[in-house]
Amino acid sequence: MSYANVPGLLALIGQVPTPAAAAAATPAVPQPFSIIEVVTSAGPVVTFVMLLLGLFSVTSWAIIFLKGMMLRKAQKEGEIFLKLFWESRQLEEIYRGARDLTLTPLAEIYKAGYRELERFRHGHRGDDAVTMGGGETKGPVVKREAARDNVVRALRRTMTSEMTRLERATPFLATCGSSSPFIGLFGTVWGIMISFHEIGAQGSASLDVVAPGISEALVATAIGLFAAIPAVIAYNHFSNKIRILESEMEAFSADFLNIVERHIL
Repeated sequence: MSYANVPGLLALIGQVPTPAAAAAATPAVPQPFSIIEVVTSAGPVVTFVMLLLGLFSVTSWAIIFLKGMMLRKAQKEGEIFLKLFWESRQLEEIYRGARDLTLTPLAEIYKAGYRELERFRHGHRGDDAVTMGGGETKGPVVKREAARDNVVRALRRTMTSEMTRLERATPFLATCGSSSPFIGLFGTVWGIMISFHEIGAQGSASLDVVAPGISEALVATAIGLFAAIPAVIAYNHFSNKIRILESEMEAFSADFLNIVERHIL
């Protein structure tokens, strides 16, 4: 072999990559993102924040599901009751038909007013002064006014209790929607603090040092938003439906009281 070819052979040998160089040149395969892995590998504070936000999210979704079903059934039963109320000619018939309608507040208001009215009529049975048409003496007028006041109080008391029932658990949605982003922000700030601490401890700002803490921080923010957004939307939706039901209760109470005053008291 001629020594004149040695430089060419050396050049070819130099172009052959070593195993270390070949490994360095091979692009890294991206690992799939796993939220469970991020939560389990996070620090205790960030893990607590994530678990708390997860609990908020699960609870809010349960409330959304149950409250949505309850309001839909209440609206459907309300339509059934109003049809019964305006088509029937006897208060007792309406009362019997409303016994099975337990979710609509309109039926509960009617039953409370009817029971109060029956209590007054049974207490004054045989008293000609309180029959329909009344009389001209002062006593019957006072008794009719007292009966009217009792019916009004019964209607208002039932409206208050029904509003309390309709609004039950909705304040949690408002609390979840307003506080979850800030709880997630706390986890974000804590994760960034840990990242800077690692930079100072290792004297390096490489991705291997910074990325884990930043990832934990961003995941905490994402979970906070995931818990807050549905809660806020559901709270506004339910509040609107409850306001509509409240208006229907007020209108029905006025109609019922008007019928009682004209035909009974």
